[in-house]
Amino acid sequence: MADDSRDATITIALTNDLRKIARVAARIDEYCSARGVAPETVYAINLAVDELLINTISHGYDDDEPHRIEVILRLEGNMVVVAIVDDSAPFDPTEIGEPDINALVDGEEIGGREMEGLGLLLVNRTMDGVEYRRRGGCNVVTLTKNMAGEEGR
Repeated sequence: MADDSRDATITIALTNDLRKIARVAARIDEYCSARGVAPETVYAINLAVDELLINTISHGYDDDEPHRIEVILRLEGNMVVVAIVDDSAPFDPTEIGEPDINALVDGEEIGGREMEGLGLLLVNRTMDGVEYRRRGGCNVVTLTKNMAGEEGR
């Protein structure tokens, strides 16, 4: 049975531990399924959130201390809106350069630097909107995904 509280917002808190990311995806699945969001849309959202969380946890902290990361999810009209808030080093995922896709196509040996940003390119291409701001010592990345055109909308 679909949840009628389409306007409900959930906050999923985790620490900077890669093992916690799967729980975030499960909560996003639950939230979206209860509100009738199409599986393709949920998949795209989880793909983007996963990539951003992996980057933040793997590259954003210069200590081994636990840090709180929040994933805030809500529906606004025909949009799924996800905000990711973390206190890692400032990083704007909208300003990353394009990776060298031709290196893959040409069969060149893939080292690392030429493929930097491939995940972020995926985030920027699968979401309808990606915005960044720095607020109160935290990165705030807001993702939007339009549900227009989904079955029953």
